[in-house]
Amino acid sequence: MSIRIDGVVLLDKPYGMSSQGAVTAVKRAFQADKAGHTGTLDPMATGLLPICLGEATKYSQDLLEADKTYIAQLKFGSRTDTGDAEGLVIEEFPLPNFTDETAIRIALDALLPKFTGQITQIPPMYSALKRDGKPLYEYARAGVELERAPRNITLHSIRWTNIHWPEATLEVSCSKGTYIRVLAEDLGNALGCGAHLVGLRRTEVGHLTLEQSFTLESIQQGLKDSSSYILPVDALLQTLPHLTVDEQQAKRLEMGQRVPLNLPSIEALVRIYRATAAPHNFIGTADWRSGVLHPKRLISQAS
Repeated sequence: MSIRIDGVVLLDKPYGMSSQGAVTAVKRAFQADKAGHTGTLDPMATGLLPICLGEATKYSQDLLEADKTYIAQLKFGSRTDTGDAEGLVIEEFPLPNFTDETAIRIALDALLPKFTGQITQIPPMYSALKRDGKPLYEYARAGVELERAPRNITLHSIRWTNIHWPEATLEVSCSKGTYIRVLAEDLGNALGCGAHLVGLRRTEVGHLTLEQSFTLESIQQGLKDSSSYILPVDALLQTLPHLTVDEQQAKRLEMGQRVPLNLPSIEALVRIYRATAAPHNFIGTADWRSGVLHPKRLISQAS
């Protein structure tokens, strides 16, 4: 029997599992009645996958918009049809002739300035983006190549953390919508020898970090009390400013009514708390405009 559980589980997703498969496994482990993720990781990728339970699913979009950080392992000298190690090698190139490790480092470092800041990226055919209701990867598997419009993305920081030629490891902090597989291919093209992704691990989603996460095995084996794995719903929203309202104001917000506040407006999305003790004092989010709270996304109170 499923039960209502509201909160966030930070999962260290294992290799080979789809994001939806991870959601199903966590939902089953907690016998939760509702669950969803905050943005997919490819089966080949591991690392931080925040999973929302119950009322937390209302705020999953907030993390979809968040910046992400990845550790990516690239292999130079060949391209695959998917851009990663899951695909078939479609082209091989001779590697540049470097004299020593210092020359390799200099050449790789020289690639990075053009991939820092706002750049454009063409989404890969092997992606879940849809065209006429069908994901692009279905067209790709049928051997059909469709034109894709370039997207603006931002790479906030990018650096090589380890080089074991012809492989090299990159740490990337980027905006939403960034395809690390495409970045790997573009770096290979810039070096003139092709490249593809052979490993990917996500370490940060917004303000959440991999260090806070748990493995699926530890969750399923119940190595801790189940509540130890679950963060409160508002864990997703800690970067937003917050306001506290009294009980009467809280009830008005919960009925969908606007609430004027005798405070200077900051013109922002804010998280709202009622003036009672935690952990059940989080109400939801509201737009604060011209000194008035406009309820936006409120949690349902447990019956």
